Amino acid sequence: MKQDLALRLLAEIMGWSNEVCSREYAWLRLISRLKYDSYRDYSAGVLFVESLADWLQQFAPSERQAAYDFVRYHLIFLSPPEMQHLVDLFYPEVVRDRLVGIIAERHGLKPHQVWSTPGLEKAYDSLLRRTLFLGLSDGARMDALRRSNTGVISNEQVMIATELEPSRWASAVKKLRKDTDDSSARFEVVYLIDDFAGSGKTFLRPDPDAAGGWDGKLVKFRRTIAPLQDVFADGWALCVHHYVASHEASTGIPAADVAARAALASNWFNAITFTFGTVLPSTVRVGREQHGAFMDLVEKYYDPAIQSVHISVGGTADVRLGFGACALPLVLEHNTPNNSVALLWAETDGENGTHPMRSLFRRRQRHS
Repeated sequence: MKQDLALRLLAEIMGWSNEVCSREYAWLRLISRLKYDSYRDYSAGVLFVESLADWLQQFAPSERQAAYDFVRYHLIFLSPPEMQHLVDLFYPEVVRDRLVGIIAERHGLKPHQVWSTPGLEKAYDSLLRRTLFLGLSDGARMDALRRSNTGVISNEQVMIATELEPSRWASAVKKLRKDTDDSSARFEVVYLIDDFAGSGKTFLRPDPDAAGGWDGKLVKFRRTIAPLQDVFADGWALCVHHYVASHEASTGIPAADVAARAALASNWFNAITFTFGTVLPSTVRVGREQHGAFMDLVEKYYDPAIQSVHISVGGTADVRLGFGACALPLVLEHNTPNNSVALLWAETDGENGTHPMRSLFRRRQRHS
């Protein structure tokens, strides 16, 4: 009943005929049930249709169709089952192939020969236990990773964060040695896991004001492990996996790593393997050619109050097109990336005569 009322309100806001109502109601009910109602950060008592009706009212009547069409035909929403699918694929399609490759290299074999070679199945199991999985944010879904790999990956191998107390590191090594019956065992492979990379600058970026001239999550991890002793084996392998990445991040992060290695030399990692569960093509970016009418709204309905010192790291004068001007039409089920166009996620009071922005998918800010 509540959705029916919201649909009637939406029809009034849009000025739809009965024929259009019949068509659009069917789509809205379907997409709400399958995807959009699962978004975690709506206001209390609000689901997709209610949020859409409120969001559209900030535009002039003549502009609302362009805004609605953008949501209808161009918005990318990754639902809980879709994100879980990316988590489920991580071990069989990424980790297993990487570990098999390491075993094959050590024994001078082709990867496909590993499973048919006597003794190497045990070598694989041993290397798997010597692999550590660390979450880079609360979006890394380390709990889901544990559940989807029950009986394959031990709970003691999975950590929800990278900044751990010394006692936690010591405990992980102690359990590793007990499980492998090897008093000198150390971790040989480390996976850093995160949900999304948009511009890649939060992960790794040059920063003249930072110690060493570089900053980001990867730099912080390097500093975290610098004082650790007896945790990582000589020549240990670092791997970084993002479940979702923009095309810009998928190319920019490896390039930034090359630049960081050249600048930091021995103060950097020996080598890093980067993988991505899915990469959004560059063609999804919001721009004039494909989304001209909506771009007019992006330009017009903007409040500079959403700019902050953290967002300024993206290197743009404003964030109409999102952090780093990524211009993404993307919403993740647990949060909207700030790399998406601000008109989707920003909320302001509209002080000093500026436009008060209303969000369609309210963003939970990780920085103030």
